[in-house]
Amino acid sequence: MATDRLGDMRLFVEAAALGSLSAAGRKLGLSAAAASARLIKLEAALRTRLFHRSTRQLQLTDEGRLYLAHCEIALRAVDDAEAALQAGQNAVRGKLRISASADFGRHLLSQWLDEFSAAHPQLKIALTLSDSLSNLLQDDIDLAIRFGRPQDGTLVARPLAPNWRVLCASPDYLARHGVPRTPADLAHHTFVVLVTAAGPLNTFHFARDGQPETYTVPLEQAWETNDGALARRWALAGRGIARKTIWDAADDIRAGRLVALLPEYHVAEAGVHAVFHGTRYLAPRVRQLLDFLVARFAQAGAELPADGPARDAPARDRRPARA
Repeated sequence: MATDRLGDMRLFVEAAALGSLSAAGRKLGLSAAAASARLIKLEAALRTRLFHRSTRQLQLTDEGRLYLAHCEIALRAVDDAEAALQAGQNAVRGKLRISASADFGRHLLSQWLDEFSAAHPQLKIALTLSDSLSNLLQDDIDLAIRFGRPQDGTLVARPLAPNWRVLCASPDYLARHGVPRTPADLAHHTFVVLVTAAGPLNTFHFARDGQPETYTVPLEQAWETNDGALARRWALAGRGIARKTIWDAADDIRAGRLVALLPEYHVAEAGVHAVFHGTRYLAPRVRQLLDFLVARFAQAGAELPADGPARDAPARDRRPARA
């Protein structure tokens, strides 16, 4: 008899969520015995154990956690396809799972998502903020906003906007410590350094008249954090010079809360990208959010400070994308 694999997957996902196979069975209209038999058949077909079982609880195995991530994606794709057939191809409903860097996500992106969700009241947002790279599959992310270009060939990166990074500091800090005029002057200053899972981002790249330069901040002279929003707050408080993407710093620079430093040394980068799985079903909500973000970045890009690098300049910073 043919196996109802989708039904088995739904049972497995519900059991993982509820921590109980019998409760999952009741939710799906199955007896405890029927639910147990179906799970045993599923594990036999997969040739792996999905749960560690005890009389009190179910606990996912490592294989079970991997299978759960894929099952949730597959089931959501089926549900989205059915919803699209029932409500039209442009239906924007369900939950959008998005990943972005902390500072950008808390400020500019959150405002845009408020606007997008207000136009689509049946939509729910799940926003993960991190300054380290996310595993889009493991973390169940529909769309990630990345400053840079991803190195993973299984991912699709849609360009959203140009990008460059600026050194910036508060007027109070500069009044106390002076304004650096060249990269060599940075040796006399204190810094706020962002630390990611890959290490501290304390090496700065510059270029002027075609001549590249670098400066590495000694960490003993820096305030360190893994939170980009906190790095921004420390810079505003005059703790030191911070290196921010222009998208994170633009509002503060326009308002005079931060001052951009060494503008003639800016280097163009790979830009801002929307990153998603190349083999994953794109629900209508994801496609429409992509189009919305392209329009919002274009609008906001026209208001960026004019002292950045040439928009068609080659990107010198080839590091992998980060959140």
